[in-house]
Formats: sequence, structure tokens, C-alpha cells
Amino acid sequence: MMKKSLFFAAGAALLALSACATPFNARVSRFSQMEAPAGQTFVVQSRDPRLQGGLEFNHYAGFVAANMVREGYRPATSAATADLIVNMAYNVDTGREKVVSDPFRGGYGYGFGSPWQRRSYFYGFHDPFFDNNVSSYTLYTSELDLDIERRLTGERLFEGTARAQSRTDRLQQIVPNLVEAMFTGFPGNSGETIKITIAPEPR
Repeated sequence: MMKKSLFFAAGAALLALSACATPFNARVSRFSQMEAPAGQTFVVQSRDPRLQGGLEFNHYAGFVAANMVREGYRPATSAATADLIVNMAYNVDTGREKVVSDPFRGGYGYGFGSPWQRRSYFYGFHDPFFDNNVSSYTLYTSELDLDIERRLTGERLFEGTARAQSRTDRLQQIVPNLVEAMFTGFPGNSGETIKITIAPEPR
């Protein structure tokens, strides 16, 4: 009974750990000569004309607009009347496989060595195909590019890039976090690249 209780307790602990949300880490690079906000108006546009006006792009642009308002800027009624043009682009790659070894995961098998040994052996040598402490997952790299220019002159006032790696390629989760990282400490120190950690939302 003791062994069975320990087994279930360990299983419950692993499930609890797997359910924990992990923080979102991004590396943010920014170059800026932004003036202090004084109610300048802005619009958010897509660098890709095919996305402009789309429902998905408008959804993500809303996060950028909300942060601009929070900084002290005002939405313009149209691009023709805006003081500032905010150009936005985002993407996520197809991912790459990452192989990891977990020394705390037990393996099944047969061979030589003590019963506490967690590696499986076949005829005296280690065979990774029988090793249960090796697993893999897909790691995706995402990026958000943001630049702000003065509409009348085309002068570039801000350039920013936020990059992150995650185990999901869902833009609905990634883009809002990249936007939040971009506007953390906005506009930042020009020429500086920093790591921004976004806490997971409470469950």
C-alpha cells in the first residue's frame, strides 16, 4: 500500500507541475528618438498590405493601440490625419525539434546494473532507443517588428524588435505577449537589447 500511495502521490505532483504556466521570455531591441508624448495622434498599419484591414490583424493591432494610448498618444480617425504611423509585422516559424534528457524519469528495460539504475542496457551497452528519460518537443521562434514614423515627413522615430521562443505557434497567444514586451519600459534606451519576462496569466 505504501508503494502504491507513493506512486499516486508522485503522479499527482507531476500533473500539478505540468499544469503550471510558464513565463514568457522575450529579447527586445529598440532604437528611439521619440519625443515626449503630448497627445499626438496615430494609426496602426500592417507592413504587409495583404493583412491590412483583416480581422486577425485588427485584433493584434488593438493591443498596440491600447499601449500607445496608455503612453499618452491618441488614435487618429484616419491615416491621412494621423501625426504618427505605427507599422507592425509579426511572424512565427515552422519550429525545430529539441531533444531533452530528464534524469528524473525512470526507464523500462532489462540488462545489467543495479535495480536503481535508470538507464536501459542491451547486452552490456547503452541503447538510446530503449531509454525512457529522453523526450523531444517542438520549439517555435516568433518575432514582432514595430516602427513609428512621422507622417508628414516620413522621419523614423522608433524601431523595435521583440523575439521569443515558445512551445506553441499560436499567434493568438504569442503576439499579445510580444506587444507587451515591446511596450515594457517604452521607448527604452536607444540601441539597447534587454530580456523582458511576462508573467503568465492566473488560472
